[in-house]
Amino acid sequence: MAGRIEDYALIGDMQTAALVCRDGTADWLCLPRFDSHATFAGLLGTEEHGFWRIGPAHPSGAAPPHADRRRYRGDSLVLESEWDTPRGTVRVIDFMPPRDGAPQLIRIVEGVSGRVPMRSSLRMRFSYGRVVPWVHKVGDRTVAVAGPDSVWLDTSAETFGKDLTTYSDFTVSPGERVAFTISWQPSHREAPALPDPEGSLEATEEFWREWVEHCTYHGPYRDAVVRSLITLKALTYAPTGGIVAAPTTSLPEDIGGCRNWDYRFTWLRDAAITLSSLLRTGYREEARAWREWLLRAVAGDPENLQIMYGIAGERELGEAELPWLPGYENSSPVRIGNGAAGQLQLDVYGEVTEALHLAHMTGLARNDYASLLQLRLIGYLEDHWNEPDEGIWEVRGPRRHFVHSKVMAWVAVDRTIKLLESGDVDGPLERWRELRDDIHRDVCEKGYDKERNTFTQSYGSKELDASLLLIPQMGFLPPDDKRVIGTIEAIQRELSTPDGFVLRYPTAGEDAGVDGLEGDEGAFLACSFWLADDLAMIGRVDEARQLFERLLALRNDLGLLAEEWDPRLQRQVGNFPQAFSHVPLIDTALRLTASSAFGG
Repeated sequence: MAGRIEDYALIGDMQTAALVCRDGTADWLCLPRFDSHATFAGLLGTEEHGFWRIGPAHPSGAAPPHADRRRYRGDSLVLESEWDTPRGTVRVIDFMPPRDGAPQLIRIVEGVSGRVPMRSSLRMRFSYGRVVPWVHKVGDRTVAVAGPDSVWLDTSAETFGKDLTTYSDFTVSPGERVAFTISWQPSHREAPALPDPEGSLEATEEFWREWVEHCTYHGPYRDAVVRSLITLKALTYAPTGGIVAAPTTSLPEDIGGCRNWDYRFTWLRDAAITLSSLLRTGYREEARAWREWLLRAVAGDPENLQIMYGIAGERELGEAELPWLPGYENSSPVRIGNGAAGQLQLDVYGEVTEALHLAHMTGLARNDYASLLQLRLIGYLEDHWNEPDEGIWEVRGPRRHFVHSKVMAWVAVDRTIKLLESGDVDGPLERWRELRDDIHRDVCEKGYDKERNTFTQSYGSKELDASLLLIPQMGFLPPDDKRVIGTIEAIQRELSTPDGFVLRYPTAGEDAGVDGLEGDEGAFLACSFWLADDLAMIGRVDEARQLFERLLALRNDLGLLAEEWDPRLQRQVGNFPQAFSHVPLIDTALRLTASSAFGG
């Protein structure tokens, strides 16, 4: 059975990523891209669906031992795991070098003390565990081939095949290093070049060291911020600048339930807020690359903005189920693709416009098409802002007039007005000022419950929604407005768990809730960071800092966060690691640091 979600480490090459468990098992790897079919899908099934374990030899039938220690090497994505055994101590170094040719996963076993017997067990399965490849030798190399895929194994250790698995048994002494590399190549191509594990390790460490040096944040939460920035960089598809929401699919929001979605795509919302965090911490090149990705993705049809695209800008992301995979801890169905791509979510127009505005304000080189795109988006909103939509949380129920969607439509118009006022472009300034006022008035009249002194999830509803916490952060109303304070306090009363974390909205257990789905879910980590932001904005800085530090304590030992925290099971749930959790972590750290600097 796969480990707990927080038991996994992320390694990647900015084109795909692997998850490695505490016991030395790589249970998830898609090749050659984030959204490709998985070669190791044991995370969503069993060992029969593909895995690669390297660790101390252990008795047959016994669970493989967990590493006694693990860490990333400094500010990098190079993972070190160490086991203390009766025969000595051994270290495994796992990494994926930034790509210059074939994608590679490299694992170097290093003896630390004593003489430790080791075993490598490699079971490659293509097409999410469904296809058993033909495995054979080509000289000293081992290759697995099926259909369009081939994976090559290179090692100096002796290997043998048994039970459709490639094994290697060996012993390491102090200072001895044994390397294993798998490389993916299209099956019709010639073999990939022989790997250079030690040279690749040095180059990978140097890459991350140089990248982290560009970080401009040096506050009290620097370690957490830098690890989150590294994670966001790892989730960026380098060839295009697209940013995946997470490198996984179908890790459940509700263990054993049906809330299992594919996050290996670029949500405009997630990517836009990621761009904001990158710009505010000194990473202008990544921001520029994302802006170029956006312009290519929406080219030709900006009025029909999709909420998400493929990492190269693909529009067709059809959803399907994989019945041969039982799902993580029997959470089914396992889904690939995402049917929400066709939803109408008006808030996305606001997030994209806010990102473009921030890029403009921070001096990112002007792009005339970006300004034209912004004008065309507002032209669309002018006619459609007052329509119902599916909202930020991608409800599978009927469309409604979500308050957050209207607020973000206001943001889109407001930021575009600022662009016009700067004199860089021309547009109907007075008409759009009237539009901004109309949207603001509509939200305050129809989305606000006077009796309870709180904004609500949608017009005419009584439910609350954590996305309302963004109202002061987006500048829709000032933090000291009584309606803002009332909304924050209502969310604390009605949507907070006993430990102070925040649910997105009410769910209904076995019945279909406001989102059209059965089942419950954990506290949504992004929303919990938003609450900390709001508390700081209304002057409750100590309370905000306490909440933020409780949230930091939810990270795993490597500083990684999934999408949600299950307060009942006291564990992380949802796809992992999640950009939409790490971005607000960075933002809250910046806000609290600024509050401290000004005596808050």
